[in-house]
Amino acid sequence: MSYDALLWLSFGGPEGPEDVRPFLENVTRGRGVPPERLDEVEQHYQHFGGVSPINALNRAAIDAVRGLVDLPIYFGNRNWHPMVEDTLAEMKAAGVKRALVFPTSAYGGYSACRQYDEDILRARAAVEDAPELVKLRQFFDHPLFVESFADAVRAAAASLPGDDYRVVFTAHSVPVSADKAAGPPEDGGHLYSRQVAEASRLVAEAVGVADHDVVWQSRSGPPQVPWLEPDIVDHLDTLYDKGVRNVVVCPIGFVSDHLEVVWDLDTEARERAQELGMGFARAATPNDDPRFARLVAELVAEHVADAPVRKLSDFPAAGCTVDGAFCATRCCEPVKRPGR
Repeated sequence: MSYDALLWLSFGGPEGPEDVRPFLENVTRGRGVPPERLDEVEQHYQHFGGVSPINALNRAAIDAVRGLVDLPIYFGNRNWHPMVEDTLAEMKAAGVKRALVFPTSAYGGYSACRQYDEDILRARAAVEDAPELVKLRQFFDHPLFVESFADAVRAAAASLPGDDYRVVFTAHSVPVSADKAAGPPEDGGHLYSRQVAEASRLVAEAVGVADHDVVWQSRSGPPQVPWLEPDIVDHLDTLYDKGVRNVVVCPIGFVSDHLEVVWDLDTEARERAQELGMGFARAATPNDDPRFARLVAELVAEHVADAPVRKLSDFPAAGCTVDGAFCATRCCEPVKRPGR
């Protein structure tokens, strides 16, 4: 099957102080996030001049991929400009009939996978006679993904004194109910947290670490709704009480150093470690690592050249859908909130 383009589909982020509040309102619309939480997160962005690194990081990663795939690459976002609806209209005007879609999330689950299907559905509904869109699969267990993080953990560990440290993997927390619903119901749910745990295990194994922790960060929902725990900052306290004095924190749930990484880890977690007197090193995310660009090119080649699927786990290759269709009936179904 032939393809005319690759659509790079991401979350989006503000690129100036005046963008922050409308961006956050886009992100949280309909989710019941209290205004005071938006006020708090807005200050995180304003701390960095109202600019999220995510758009610039995406553009750099796209530039790295351009030399590896023989397709024009378009960039669209869910929550901020360039919006995916506008990008799809641009693709249609350029004559694109069928395109692959690379979502900037390695995992399954509602926020990590199905919501990108919803983005595709929404964008195609906004563009008459829209191009066909084929979303690429999840890649949390791809060898190049694991290699990139393993080297990042080694580099971070080398910055600490001695070789006595604890490796802590983090990913974006989600409501417990959402994780329970992640994946096809017949598979028992919890696909997101199980995949994060498997990616962490693969990286730890590649590094040669005998034991490690998987924790969470960046929760944003109402306080009465249970989310995946423990939080990274709370976990630092627990580790300190157990006698751990050096930590390497690896944001395994993220493909770039966007705001959740630079605020929740580089700012809040690092400050807490300093207060405790703990050595703290944060492993880099893939960003524009050449291996990440090669990973994307390999995912594309699976479709354009029948290249073999390279993966390191027993999880089924999932997430590849056409025109926003869902992987399976009720797969990663959004959980209804009380009263709705």
